Amino acid sequence: MNTLIKGMNAPDFSLEDQEGNTVTLHQFNGKNKVLVYFYPKAMTPGCTTQACSLRDNETLFDAFNVKVIGMSPDPVSRLNKFALRDRLSFILLSDSSHQIADAYGVWGEKKFMGKVFDGIHRVSFLIDEKGIIEKVFNGFKTKEHHSLVLEYLKEQKRAH
Repeated sequence: MNTLIKGMNAPDFSLEDQEGNTVTLHQFNGKNKVLVYFYPKAMTPGCTTQACSLRDNETLFDAFNVKVIGMSPDPVSRLNKFALRDRLSFILLSDSSHQIADAYGVWGEKKFMGKVFDGIHRVSFLIDEKGIIEKVFNGFKTKEHHSLVLEYLKEQKRAH
């Protein structure tokens, strides 16, 4: 697994969201930063905690001009149920072939309860308005993800 790093061009994507609309990364170029966060499976406890924390802080992300996009191998129908159940107002994308997860280097071997399998590693990428990876977040607890990203954004704002 070769996870992309800061300074690299973020691979573009064209995937369906929870409502069946096509979303591309380049549609945000020149307008917004994008937080693309990869998560293993919709409606599981950890993924729900992470998504709801991002939802609850969406106005703060908006203040930093950051669009949140969640990406998992779930089918569109499951993403739709997830969004409705937890009132998620940001974009959830279906990467069912895990082609984009492969491109970002977040698909690989995992171990859970003694089993070894391939799946998505919980990593997120802050991508700037030019499509360049500004920051990579990994190794975090799901309930802390939003605060790590927001703290980084606050530090960057103070530095400029």
